[in-house]
Amino acid sequence: MLDTYKLRSACSLPFVFDKKINTVGTSNADVPLADPGMYQLDITLRRGQSLAARDRGGTSDPYVKFKIGRKEVFRSKIIHKNLNPVWEEKACILVDHLREPLYIKVFDYDFGLQDDFMGSAFLDLTQLELNRSTDVTLPLKDPHYPDHDLGVILLSVILSPKEGEPRDVTMLMRKSWKRSSKFQTQSLRLSDQHRKSHLWRGIVSITLIEGRDLKAMDSNGLSDPYVKFRLGHQKYKSKIMPKTLNPQWREQFDFHLYEERGGIIDITAWDKDAGKRDDFIGRCQVDLSSLSREQTHKLELQLEEGEGHLVLLVTLTASATVSISDLSVNSLEDQKEREEILKRYSPLRIFHNLKDVGFLQVKVIRAEGLMAADMTGKSDPFCVVELNNDRLLTHTVYKNLSPEWNKVFTFNIKDIHSVLEVTVYDEDRDRSADFLGKVAIPLLSIQNGEQKAYVLKNKQLTGPTKGVIYLEIDVIFNAVKASLRTLIPKEQKYIEEENRLSKQLLLRNFIRMKRCVMVLINAAYYINSCFDWDSPPRSLAAFVLFLFVVWNFELYMIPLVLLLLLTWNYFLIISGKDNRQRDTVVEDMLEDEEEEDDKDDKDSEKKGFINKIYAIQEVCVSVQNILDEVASFGERIKNTFNWTVPFLSWLAIVALCMFTVILYFIPLRYIVLVWGINKFTKKLRSPYAIDNNELLDFLSRVPSDVQVVQYQELKPDPSHSPYKRKKNNLG
Repeated sequence: MLDTYKLRSACSLPFVFDKKINTVGTSNADVPLADPGMYQLDITLRRGQSLAARDRGGTSDPYVKFKIGRKEVFRSKIIHKNLNPVWEEKACILVDHLREPLYIKVFDYDFGLQDDFMGSAFLDLTQLELNRSTDVTLPLKDPHYPDHDLGVILLSVILSPKEGEPRDVTMLMRKSWKRSSKFQTQSLRLSDQHRKSHLWRGIVSITLIEGRDLKAMDSNGLSDPYVKFRLGHQKYKSKIMPKTLNPQWREQFDFHLYEERGGIIDITAWDKDAGKRDDFIGRCQVDLSSLSREQTHKLELQLEEGEGHLVLLVTLTASATVSISDLSVNSLEDQKEREEILKRYSPLRIFHNLKDVGFLQVKVIRAEGLMAADMTGKSDPFCVVELNNDRLLTHTVYKNLSPEWNKVFTFNIKDIHSVLEVTVYDEDRDRSADFLGKVAIPLLSIQNGEQKAYVLKNKQLTGPTKGVIYLEIDVIFNAVKASLRTLIPKEQKYIEEENRLSKQLLLRNFIRMKRCVMVLINAAYYINSCFDWDSPPRSLAAFVLFLFVVWNFELYMIPLVLLLLLTWNYFLIISGKDNRQRDTVVEDMLEDEEEEDDKDDKDSEKKGFINKIYAIQEVCVSVQNILDEVASFGERIKNTFNWTVPFLSWLAIVALCMFTVILYFIPLRYIVLVWGINKFTKKLRSPYAIDNNELLDFLSRVPSDVQVVQYQELKPDPSHSPYKRKKNNLG
């Protein structure tokens, strides 16, 4: 019969057993410690009970880490949305000596965010009996809050002396986590693992159409429904439809398909409640393995544990071109492959697969002068390369502040206005990765084939942090496809953090909106001064202009004036009389906001008054977001005419030329007639079409003043110049 005993938690030192171990058999405490590699520890991670809830829904996504000494030796799979997870996973670990206890830590997994700590415990190996299976119950504790009950972890362990060569699985595990000078072999192994775990095999395109006869959750007999989707670690949340039981969402998004056999999409419907926890309406699932590829499926799903249906369109397609390779394997340097890629995006293939706009190749070469994140004064850096929702990783280079990765990543471009984000992290096996620096590079600002040193920025992209990263990027795209894609809704990132209330952010958005409003107010004052004849010459000129325009006015003159304004600004810029000024006001506000964020991170566990009043906080966040949207709208119009993004300004010129010609030659009644017929018959022609406004979709691609500052490239220190490095090496 197996002995069951409990251990004290991580904060209960020294490590002793609550229940004394039966002395029948051989105890390690009586045996002298043998040579390194003498013991083999077989662990079965059984389950967890009553674990701590770390997500807003009252659940967690727990996983477990085992650590001996300073090395992580095992990491379990993630069990989603479960406080009583069952793992039943086995690990075989080679133990050099028994002085180091086994350290167990439990985390709540948050994709793209920092994982939440859920508790830890120690297992004293010297108290285990040899060659005997023992059930262990470990109470989880937080060293900072020892009185909190965080649940328990149940294990089965066998410790046995091992002579000669250990089993292959043990050596593989030990080698795969060993930080040695021979990191090249390990890098190749990690690269292979990344290829398997991070490269997707297909795309799942989902269109959430509508809900029917949903359950009423509010006292008024209605609901404010929204839907959450989950496929593995990928999550998406729909917009909220207020006061309805038959919501019309018309939202489209994509998931990556990592398994050839498919997967299960978990779908839950919720009712939004301000000031308290959202109400659960129902759930359903979609088994992708039962759906055929390259075909759109209309699904009407009955909600379980609730009422009503959800209507979806689901399409499974083959994966777009995405890859990770070494620097020696380069698609664009192979002349045959390069010609094939150029042919794929040539002007002659305008209407072939409109979603495939272009090809992106990113060479992540090296970094220099990174921040030291470890106690040893070193870091274990790795790189995350993101393009919208596509996310790939390099291998980790251990104990190095100037790592060389020499990796090549390729992506398919769905929107030429996307921003490439490259983030450097420090791998920490004891907790989630530490942030070292980040750069954000709009695809349209990339100069092909040029190796550049990018200064790493902080998390908010508002100022420099320590270190530079060397990248070489190539973008090939079809300009006509890119222009057409500009007029459809922008892809939403589904791993973005929810906006939180920030005094500085609220103030910044208010000042930004005030600046936009002041432009209109100043214009009104200027016009009024003409009426008041404050300056007789100016008023006389305005009066003559007014008479001329009103007498000769035609509708085509509206786009013509906008066209002339764009052209005037263009000639000002190319002649060197650029009146665009660096927005130091926004930069200063962003720096203040960064300081507040740092302060919030340090005081995150201190509950302020505003966090206790959840309803007020939600209202303030809504006001904060509305101010941001209004200010961004005005700034984007300004930046279109300022030629902040030349591609978009040229596109605006083409569109305004077309509107001017159409309005000049075609009577207005015919234009309104065509517009009305299109609007009235759109739902008849395409019942599941997603509603959009082409003008708003265009403006969504123009960066706001905040984004202009964030995407601004900082000048590197001259000492980081690659040419200077070569010169120094030659010297």
